[in-house]
Amino acid sequence: MTRSATLLMTCAVLCAALAMGLRQSFGLFLAPMTTDLGWSASGFALAIALQVLLNGVSQPLCGQVADRIGGRKVIMGGAALYALGILGMALSEGLGLFTFFAGLVMGVAVSAAGMPVIIASLTRLLPEEQRGRAVGLGTAGSSFGQFLVVPMAGLGISLAGWQGALFLMAGAALLMIPLALPLNDQPAPATAAQPEQSAKEALSFALRTPSFWFLFFGFYVCGLHVSFLSVHLPGFVASCHLPVSVGAGAIALIGLFNVVGSLTAGELSSRWKRRELLVLIYAGRGVLMAGFLFVEKTAATVLGFSALMGLLWLSTVPPTVALCARNFGTRWLATIFGLVFLGHQVGGFTGAWLGGVIFDRTGSYDLMWSISIAAAAFAALVHIPVRDGMTAAPVAATTGRTG
Repeated sequence: MTRSATLLMTCAVLCAALAMGLRQSFGLFLAPMTTDLGWSASGFALAIALQVLLNGVSQPLCGQVADRIGGRKVIMGGAALYALGILGMALSEGLGLFTFFAGLVMGVAVSAAGMPVIIASLTRLLPEEQRGRAVGLGTAGSSFGQFLVVPMAGLGISLAGWQGALFLMAGAALLMIPLALPLNDQPAPATAAQPEQSAKEALSFALRTPSFWFLFFGFYVCGLHVSFLSVHLPGFVASCHLPVSVGAGAIALIGLFNVVGSLTAGELSSRWKRRELLVLIYAGRGVLMAGFLFVEKTAATVLGFSALMGLLWLSTVPPTVALCARNFGTRWLATIFGLVFLGHQVGGFTGAWLGGVIFDRTGSYDLMWSISIAAAAFAALVHIPVRDGMTAAPVAATTGRTG
């Protein structure tokens, strides 16, 4: 059955919104859960950091399964695992069991039902001229989910307690199953002029290409920033003696403004130089964080910083996906982008875990802010030599279709 591109993108955007919104809400549970259960901030942060790390390790594997059997089945299985992981978090009384569900189970769940698999499916299903916009919409949908779901999770904690809020979130995760139905992408058959390339050949080619590693380490920095702020910005706000609502509002504003940032990046990725766009995004992050480090921390400055950071938040995704597709083709895009995404999640582990360790040992996040600023400068520089086009014989790619 043929589905329109509009239906396809709508369902993908809503699915990405739920997936991102739910996982970005976990930082709100740090304070109430550690207070009620007597856990340390670094213990909670380690569980979330393990989730991020396992997400990165399992992403190429989930991507390869999606490349072979289509994204729909993988996303549906991930949604069920999402619900199981959140339910287990709600019922955990000890930090070890919480780490199992929040770290291990959720780590695999967010790989299977996460943005890389969704975006790779969209990229295969749509013609090339629509891909930049589609990736921008998918990323914007993730950010809108962050804007919508995080405040609802905060409200749920206020009204039903942290455990009740997690029960509700587990139920919401199951909504991703029907939303994944249109994402029935399948690789196009190989032709004589464009023979089939194996996953091993595609990965071998990518790993020998310098541009792959530039994208990998640049995305490492993106993950470090995203996880540090997602997990610790509410705690940083609390350490500045500001209300909890400011912390939830800050995360929500990042999501709202990244809708604009992601859509803009998606359009620019189709019309402008993707490499230069990434350099500007990372340099902008460094300048913004440096300025925020030295201003007085009030509700206005925190929310203003969050809005500006939102414009740069996941706007790295459309140009990174576009560069992966242009350099390595679309046949094994979920696998190769999943491997680049591993760098993002290793950085995410670093940001989430190191932020907790630094705060526990120094009572301040100042050192972590300085590390993040230096990392932004590194990421801006490392993207300068990235190639924007095929670096060897074209990789076998699928033809765009809408159903």
